[in-house]
Amino acid sequence: MIVERPPAKRLKEFFLAMTRTSFGQLGLADQQVVDYIASVLTEFSAAERWLALRNAEGRRLTSVVEMLAAQTGDPQTRNRVIGERELRKYVGDYTLFMSGLFRTFVERGGYLDYYLDEGKRSYQTVSELDVALYRPGFLMFEELSRSFESYSGALDYMRKCFFKGSPGQDPFAGFAQKIEGWVRLRLMPN
Repeated sequence: MIVERPPAKRLKEFFLAMTRTSFGQLGLADQQVVDYIASVLTEFSAAERWLALRNAEGRRLTSVVEMLAAQTGDPQTRNRVIGERELRKYVGDYTLFMSGLFRTFVERGGYLDYYLDEGKRSYQTVSELDVALYRPGFLMFEELSRSFESYSGALDYMRKCFFKGSPGQDPFAGFAQKIEGWVRLRLMPN
């Protein structure tokens, strides 16, 4: 069965409403961060996005260690710095997504603390590289780094409120099915 993915704009609106509701209930009101996290959820709602990194042989990288070991370009060039920034941004987004919405899976694997530490470290690196590259937005990544555990916890809270799966259900499949159903029906959290 092929399921058509809802348009990105509707998905973003859906995630933005859900993130605002959940984060607001927890007192996390930085709207720039809320908007950014809704964008991450929109992007990562497609498996090909959250499994985007590949090694030289084309195999998908699913571990953070593999991702960080990935080559980012010639260390002596500006492209190396931009590659490092993109890799660190991706690792920050990936660890936030996984430690938040799939916390049980990450805990079961025994690497929640590693994901929380690496997410903080990655977003801090993005902030520092943005300063060096004269890019705006470095303060948002600094905030994501400083409060990474809170944002991850808020995503876990959101999952418990809105995406509770059935016992024994594949958490990834259940998440995707609920999103598609809610967006198709244009349901929004209260």
